[in-house]
Amino acid sequence: MTTVTERIESEIKASPVVLYMKGTPVFPQCGFSARVVQILSHVGVPFKGVNVLEDPEIREGIKAYTNWPTIPQLYVDGEFVGGCDIVMEMFQSGELQTLLQDKGIATKAEA
Repeated sequence: MTTVTERIESEIKASPVVLYMKGTPVFPQCGFSARVVQILSHVGVPFKGVNVLEDPEIREGIKAYTNWPTIPQLYVDGEFVGGCDIVMEMFQSGELQTLLQDKGIATKAEA
């Protein structure tokens, strides 16, 4: 039997880019989640979406895991990047694209 923390760590380690979000990448169910999906799609980075609405344990567990109270939460190469506002600021300044490049994560779009 695995704990919520072990499940989260396993998800984060299994994919280079993971987004804990409300809804799915195809059907986000909150504006903030939709914004981060839009940014990641624009940059052209493949990512795994984890729908916290399907699992209350993960929904609360991810907040405790990072000590970050809101969802969505973006992880790149196992590291917590931030929520919607931080991802948006990083995208606008070019920091997000640089972070992805520095981590060796391929993007499709020239940003």
